[in-house]
Amino acid sequence: MSETLCRWGILSTAGIAMKNWHSIAASGNAKVVAVASRSVEKAQAFIDECQGSVPVAHQVDALGTYEELLGRDDIDAVYVPLPTGLRTEWVVKAANTGKHVMVEKPCGVSADDVQTMIDACNAHDVQFMDGVMFMHSARLPEIRKTLDDGSSVGEIRRIASQFSFCADEAWVASNIRASSNLEPAGCLGDLGWYTIRISLWAMNFEMPTEVRGRILYGAKRADSPNNVPMEFQGELHFANGTSATFYNSFRGNHQQWVNISGTKGYVEWKDFVLPYLDNTVSFDVANHDFVADGCRFTMEKYLQTVSVPEISNNGKNTQETKLFRNFSSLVLSGKTDSHWPDIALKTQQVLDAALTSAQNGGGPVML
Repeated sequence: MSETLCRWGILSTAGIAMKNWHSIAASGNAKVVAVASRSVEKAQAFIDECQGSVPVAHQVDALGTYEELLGRDDIDAVYVPLPTGLRTEWVVKAANTGKHVMVEKPCGVSADDVQTMIDACNAHDVQFMDGVMFMHSARLPEIRKTLDDGSSVGEIRRIASQFSFCADEAWVASNIRASSNLEPAGCLGDLGWYTIRISLWAMNFEMPTEVRGRILYGAKRADSPNNVPMEFQGELHFANGTSATFYNSFRGNHQQWVNISGTKGYVEWKDFVLPYLDNTVSFDVANHDFVADGCRFTMEKYLQTVSVPEISNNGKNTQETKLFRNFSSLVLSGKTDSHWPDIALKTQQVLDAALTSAQNGGGPVML
C-alpha cells in the first residue's frame, strides 16, 4: 500500500462513478488507479469522459474484466456501483483478495446478502461501507447537537421524510432501476435507503419494533420478469412510541426533505441527500408558539436557520469528498470501523421489512 494515498479501483462505469471519480481526485489522500468494465473500450471511454471533466495527472488504466482489477496488487480499495443484483458476488470476491470495499446503495437484495458481504470483509480484515454521502456532511453533527440540546426539539415524537424524482417513460423503459433482476426494490432501494437511513440516524440507530410498507405504484421495463416499486410509502414504529413515515417515488418532482418534530419544536431541512448549490449547508429550527389573548388567537412564528460552512458539491470539502477521504483514512490507518457495516445492515433489514410488508398487503412486520 502507498504510505500516503489510498489506491482505488472502480468496478463498473455506472453514472454515479463519474461523480465519485471527482470525489477521489479531490480527497487529498486517494487516487483512482484503474477502472474495470465488461470491455476495455467501455472502461477507456469512461476514463476519457472523466478526464475531460476532472483531469488527473497520473495514468488511469482501463480494464476489460472485473477479475483483472481485483487481481492487481496496486489497488487497496474498490468502489462498487454495480447493479444491486450483482453486488454480493463481487463484494465477496473483492474482500477475498484483501481489498477494502465501498458499495453503492442499496447494498444488497436482502439482509442475508449484506451479512454475507460483511462476513467476507471481516474475515479478511478489510473495511466495508456504503456510499451514503450525507453521513459525512458537517451539517449532520450540528443537527445532532440541536436534537440533543433538550430545548430545540425536546423528545422526538415524529420523523417524516421524502425523496423523489420524476422519471419519464423512456427512463422506465431503459433504466436498471425498473428491472426486478437488477434492482428488485425499485424506488424503495434507490431512494428509500436514504429516507430509512435518516430515520434510523435520528433515533441513534435504534431499530423499530414494527415496520409497514405499501407499494403505491409498480412498473417494469420490457425485459423485467416482475414489476418493481415506482412509488412507495413506509411507516416505522419504535419502542418509545416515536414513529417515522417515509415516501419514495420515481413519479414526483425533485424533493428530498426531512422533518424531525418533538415536544418543544422541530428541525427541518429540504436537501438532505444532495445539498442545494451554495457555499453553506443549512437547516431550520422552529419553536412556534400559540397564544390566546381573549378573543385574539395567534400563531407566533419562531424560526431560526442554522448555516454550516460547507460547499454543497464538487469541491474539496463536500460530503462526497469527505466520504472517500474518511474511507481512505481508515484504509491508510490499518484499522477498520464496525459502525459502518453495522448501520448498513440495519438499513437493509428495515428496507427488507418494508418490502415484505408491502408484498403482503401492508401488514406489520415485527423486528
